[in-house]
Order: sequence, then C-alpha cells, then structure tokens
Amino acid sequence: MSLDTDGLIDRRRLRRKLTFWRVITFVALIGAVLFASLRFAGDVDLLPGDEIARVTIEGFISDDREQQALLEKIAEEDRVKALILNINSPGGTTTGSEALFEALRKVAEVKPVVAVMGTIATSGGYIAALGADHVIARGNTITGSIGVIFQWTRVRELLDNLGIEFEEVKSSILKAEPSPFTETPPEALAIMEAMVTDSYDWFVALVAERRELSPERARFLGDGRVYTGRQALDVDLVDSIGGEDIALKWLQETREISEDLDIVDWEVDEELDYGLLSIGARLFGALSDNGAANALNALLNQAGNSTGRLDGLVSVWHAPDTRSD
Repeated sequence: MSLDTDGLIDRRRLRRKLTFWRVITFVALIGAVLFASLRFAGDVDLLPGDEIARVTIEGFISDDREQQALLEKIAEEDRVKALILNINSPGGTTTGSEALFEALRKVAEVKPVVAVMGTIATSGGYIAALGADHVIARGNTITGSIGVIFQWTRVRELLDNLGIEFEEVKSSILKAEPSPFTETPPEALAIMEAMVTDSYDWFVALVAERRELSPERARFLGDGRVYTGRQALDVDLVDSIGGEDIALKWLQETREISEDLDIVDWEVDEELDYGLLSIGARLFGALSDNGAANALNALLNQAGNSTGRLDGLVSVWHAPDTRSD
C-alpha cells in the first residue's frame, strides 16, 4: 500500500514538473516569435539604448504641470543624453512661459538643450527658446515680440444701446477691476500698468542674461517688434540659422553627443517608463494622437481672441487682422 502511495506522489510531482516546463517552453516560444517579428519589422526597440529626446512646444503655452513633469523625467533619465526642443508657438501666459523656462533650465543643468524654432516662436515661445543652451531659427521664422500685455473687453456702450444697466456693490474701488461693464478708474489703470511693467522688466532682464546683452540693448530689442530668423541672428537673439540638422551638428561638435543616437519624441500623454504596459504599447504600435487636443487648443485660442479677454498677464503675439469689412 505504501509503495502505491509513493508511486502516486512521484507521478504527481513529475506531472507538475512537466506542466511547468511546458509553460516555460510555450512562453519562450511566443517571446522568440515576437522578438523575431519585431526585429524583422525593424521599427520597434524593446530594449532602448542611449537617445536624444525631442519635445515639441506647440500652440498656446500655459502652466502645464504634465509638460513640466515630462521635462523632469527627461532630466532624470540616464539614457537621454540631450534634448532638442522644437518650438512652434506664438506664446501664452507669462506665468506658463516662466514655468516652462524654469523646467528647461533644470534639464540644461544635467544635459545639453538646443531649441529649434519653426514657423513662429514669439513672446512666450521665445521665452521657451531662452531656456535652451543654443537657439536655432529658420531664416523665415517669426520670433521676438518681447513684451507683456493685459487686455479686457469694454461693452458699456453696447449695454447702453440695448437699454441694459449694470449695477454692483463692492468693497473698494479697485475690487474686480478692470470691468467690461464700467469705466476703468485711473487707480486701476495705474495698477495694471505697474503689473505689466514689472513683468516686462523681468522678460527684458531674462533676454539680457540669456543672450548676454546689456540691459539697454535688450530693452531696445524688446520693444515688442517681431523679427525674421535672419534678423534675429543679426541682433544676437538667436545663435544660428537652420533646422534639426544644425542642432545635431552643434550637439556633436560642442557637447560630444554621438551622431549614432536615435532621436525619440517624448510626449506628455505617453507612458514614460519601460514597464510591462509600455512594452505592450510598443508591441502593438500604440501611437499618441494629439489631433483632438490640438483642436481643443485651437478652439480655446479662438475663444480667447474673440472675446479679447484672458485672465492673467500674457506674452503672446498674433498677426494683425487686415481684413476689411
């Protein structure tokens, strides 16, 4: 009886071992097939090596915490050896541009950062470029527009024409000013002017520091005008003319970054680590689709332009409307 029991136990042990090794073999076979397929496809790298990160700043710039976290991740990631910043933005809020600049300088503390301007990099977009160690513009890039603006809409006359009266009770004359419904008191105008001047002084000082200009020269160049890339190069607001190829050349020649490194796009809405979820996304070719986000951003920009009102100080430029009625 004891022999039969021992034999039964041994057979069960053997069956469990066979099952275990069958599972291991099956998993290894599947892994080998996937690996061979991906190698044959040649467009997916499961085990990424050193790389150059590429981050795109596009559209209206705001105080974007996810974007700042992305830049922090890039600064901490050892495999990222440099950052190329592609800018195509007319600017945005002065606070958001300031936060973006500070995040870029934290990256620059540990690895080189080079900015490549696209069609437009004005106001807050230029502030972002100042966060880089080297600034490149296309010859016909629109840049500059160094300045700060605070706008609000006045509809008092419209309300009068419609026979609508606006009344309010407030704690002091400066509360909730400026208002679109009432005449702006001189005291409120003085406060708005002081705020704009303070932010503008900060912007000009940043230009002077980052571009190694005298305060007087920076203020002269920062009178709100826009420049082409070639004009900006002539007045030392950018370092060179070209595109990403010039950025790579600068990284290779001045920072000894290998020309063999891949350039990888980093985006706020993709997995930032290489855990199981990220590998799974790579296996199935998951790609970020920013179309909806860009459409929403465009709508928000249009709404801000149409109402003429945007909370907070703004460093933004837009082409004047030359259409006739």
